Amino acid sequence: MKVELLAPAGDLEKVKFALLYGADAVYIGGQEFSLRARASKFSLEAIKEAVEFAHSINKKIYVTTNIVFHNDDVDMLDDYLLSLDKMKVDAIICSSPVIIDRAKSLTNLEIHLSTQVSVTNSSLTNFWADQGIKRVVLARECSIDEIREIKRKARADLEVFIHGGMCVSYSGKCTLSNYMTDRDANRGGCAHSCRWKYNLYDDHHLVSEDYDFQMSSKDLETLRYIKDLMDIGVASLKIEGRMKSIHYIATVVNAYREFIDDYEADALKDISYYEAEIRKAENRLTSYGFMEGITSVKQQLYNMRSEVPTKEFVGIVLSYDDELKEAIIEQRNYFQPGDKLEIFSPKKPTETFTSGPIFDEGGLELDAARHPLQKIKIHCETQLSPYDILRKVF
Repeated sequence: MKVELLAPAGDLEKVKFALLYGADAVYIGGQEFSLRARASKFSLEAIKEAVEFAHSINKKIYVTTNIVFHNDDVDMLDDYLLSLDKMKVDAIICSSPVIIDRAKSLTNLEIHLSTQVSVTNSSLTNFWADQGIKRVVLARECSIDEIREIKRKARADLEVFIHGGMCVSYSGKCTLSNYMTDRDANRGGCAHSCRWKYNLYDDHHLVSEDYDFQMSSKDLETLRYIKDLMDIGVASLKIEGRMKSIHYIATVVNAYREFIDDYEADALKDISYYEAEIRKAENRLTSYGFMEGITSVKQQLYNMRSEVPTKEFVGIVLSYDDELKEAIIEQRNYFQPGDKLEIFSPKKPTETFTSGPIFDEGGLELDAARHPLQKIKIHCETQLSPYDILRKVF
């Protein structure tokens, strides 16, 4: 069975970039019943458009319905599930038996079990398989050896997180955000309070300096374990990050896509190549999470500053005129004539060129591209295509 690469998307534009840059499927959250509902751009109309786009290129859309369910949520559920079924969503991702039961009763939707359920063993995997679950998303706390053993006995397909944010609490079951900000982490409102900086005391003695203690873990990055997961027979490799940028999604998805394809073709490059590609977008420190078992201080941030702004992403190609050798770019970060730019494309290997004169839509020459989302024109002898990304080379 060919392994699936599953990517996140927070809006319709990100769906298209994730799929074009190598994802086999994308998971999205609607404006109801999703752990990212606060930030979701996916109305039912947008979900329908995402499904139509994905299916037009033989790819899939999964919709998360994974909040902790309260009484007030029940009234809208049936209509919502029926709508998803009608638009031919490929699967829903659930954590509540209420949603699972209603989906089985009312629809033909394929059902995947969310990581929120904290499945860490084959017995629980098979319990849910007996309830009609097609795929189980394992808890991020599983080691590679545990995943191997679960797969050996499991009657459901397995999905494993391979990249992205990690929760300081077990499988996201955290109430720190609720306490600190009155935002429910298990109903779409996490404020990431674990990433804040705190003073740390030991028996009333201050042991930190300048509010430098934080509880957050490093982000997950498992390139060195992808071969093992593929050999084990995991059905889907999942990237986290519905709140991330287009550049992040395209870069990370493309790096894992290239690794998977190269491994299947027995043509792997040195691991440092793929790691370098990911670092073009990843701005937090990373580790392999629980892949080797119980974590140590090396997987945590504690008093380490983690965010390093990435500014290489300078624009998205909207169109290209073959005769004039001229591209219309939607600018995202500052660049100027003479800068060396990298063409990051889902269609061809990465190339570089030197930026020439820059013009606005009216033909006025600019000394620099300095206004995000401004549409500008640049000359480029190398053919560009819509959805190509331009990155500055330092």
